[in-house]
Amino acid sequence: MFENLTNKITLIFDKLKGKGIIDEPTLSDAMREIRVALLESDVSISVAKDFIQDVKSKALGQEIIKSVSPAQMVIKIVNDELTHLLGSQNDELNLKGKTPVLILMVGLQGSGKTTSSAKLAKWIMKNLKKKVMMASLDIYRPAAQEQLITLGQENKIDTLSIQENKSPLQIAKDAYKFASQSNSDVLIMDSAGRNQVDLQMMKEIKEISESFKFSEILLVSDSMTGQDAVNTAQTFSEKLNLTGIILTRIDGDSRGGAALSMRKITQKPIKFIGVGEKTDDLETFHPDRIANRILGMGDVVSLVEKASEEINEEEAKDMQKKILKGRFTLSDYSKQLDQITKMGGIQSLMKYLPGMSGLKEKVEESVQNNDIFKKQKAIISSMTPKERNFPDIVKASRKIRISKGSGTHVQDVNKLLKQFKKMSQMMKKMGNNKEMQNLMNSGNFGNMQNIINKNKPLQ
Repeated sequence: MFENLTNKITLIFDKLKGKGIIDEPTLSDAMREIRVALLESDVSISVAKDFIQDVKSKALGQEIIKSVSPAQMVIKIVNDELTHLLGSQNDELNLKGKTPVLILMVGLQGSGKTTSSAKLAKWIMKNLKKKVMMASLDIYRPAAQEQLITLGQENKIDTLSIQENKSPLQIAKDAYKFASQSNSDVLIMDSAGRNQVDLQMMKEIKEISESFKFSEILLVSDSMTGQDAVNTAQTFSEKLNLTGIILTRIDGDSRGGAALSMRKITQKPIKFIGVGEKTDDLETFHPDRIANRILGMGDVVSLVEKASEEINEEEAKDMQKKILKGRFTLSDYSKQLDQITKMGGIQSLMKYLPGMSGLKEKVEESVQNNDIFKKQKAIISSMTPKERNFPDIVKASRKIRISKGSGTHVQDVNKLLKQFKKMSQMMKKMGNNKEMQNLMNSGNFGNMQNIINKNKPLQ
């Protein structure tokens, strides 16, 4: 997500950091380069132009030329304006009202609307602990209703059965009746899409939207289509009372212009982003965190939240005790590999880590070409319990046995042992760090951001 834009802006900032003084010509050159980077990332011309004007006027207004650290002042202003452009704050899903609370999903065919309906249903069930039902109103696309039913069965979500020879409005009425009878808290209606916006489509959706009191009318838009996604969003927002946007395929969009243009042009908040193909791959949209990611500052808060969802609390407590006591073993390391895999693998985690954008491709290539995790798991599995607990005893003959048992080479065993030794040393340092000890003992990992902020360039 935003890889090209992040890489280009990082290079521009690196140039600024190399200058002790930033005069107006230098600032203008930097702003021109950022403008080009935005346009190449598919941000609309008007949005890019307004953004640069706002940054430049505020930068000059704060007398960055006389600032102690002018480069950091410029970076802070860019960060603030980027956050403002994306929406300033997270707009939560509105589920207030008489049950079943109604959500209508709209968008073009192929935007990921049906999959997003299932993702949203699962997100509501998991995070808000509400009973959700889904219903497909699509009578045009072959197997559209079957697709939603399949997704419902796979994720244990109640779904309306196949409805034949009925209009979308009639299906919506039947779905509402069924959801009320089954005591569902939320009913998500997945409307039909078309290849392009047409009068019949808008008339049909408008009729449905006016026949019920929807708490949310969410536009599902494919970020990969760039400016087309923005134009589609604008058309829908003019015809319907949209309450928010779900951007899909963000994980495959290296340009990211749609996300940056969407809020400004439609004046509708982005509420969720689809970050993968799995039903769990839906994230709430936080403008400040996304701005940090774009500027290469990472998003540690989201990473901690993601980890808390996937990692067992008791296992985490047990692991932190071992870290604080310096008793981290290869068996523990193997469990860590399992947890990283659960969280989407190292490629997925890279986007959350500060300053890692430049290394992302190298790490991905290394992981893909060598299947590092699979190799390391196989090597650890081929060790005896004693070898896992005391890796220092693994010498030449043992390495040969382990490599043969795991189908790897002795060099791979050496690499693992060397990597584990470095990690163990790091764990011991963490255990000796008083601030980290207090944080881990408190269990309040939300405070981790305070520690990180001390070394953050914007502060």
